[in-house]
Amino acid sequence: MTKSTMGTRLPRKLEQKMALVGEQIKLARLRRNLSMAQVAERATCSTLTLARIEKGTPTVAIGIYLRVLYALQLDDDILWLAKEDKMGKALQDLSLKRRERSSKKE
Repeated sequence: MTKSTMGTRLPRKLEQKMALVGEQIKLARLRRNLSMAQVAERATCSTLTLARIEKGTPTVAIGIYLRVLYALQLDDDILWLAKEDKMGKALQDLSLKRRERSSKKE
């Protein structure tokens, strides 16, 4: 039996987030009054791939997402990913060793 290239499905919460990202990209394209063909050409991908991005299909490579964001002049938005790592910062603060005072020499 061959292994599926689709792998396992994403958790529902992640599927919903992917769909939301796709919808936001689609709205950005429509606000700019650009056709799918125009954005796909600028992003050097097919209209089918762009349609998959706009639907939130999780198998599209992140590099293609970046090219589409660049075509829409939204590529700086990628810098917001994982910017506010509250949990990581809290864990880091917990693991910091407290400085102990040395004993007084007499």
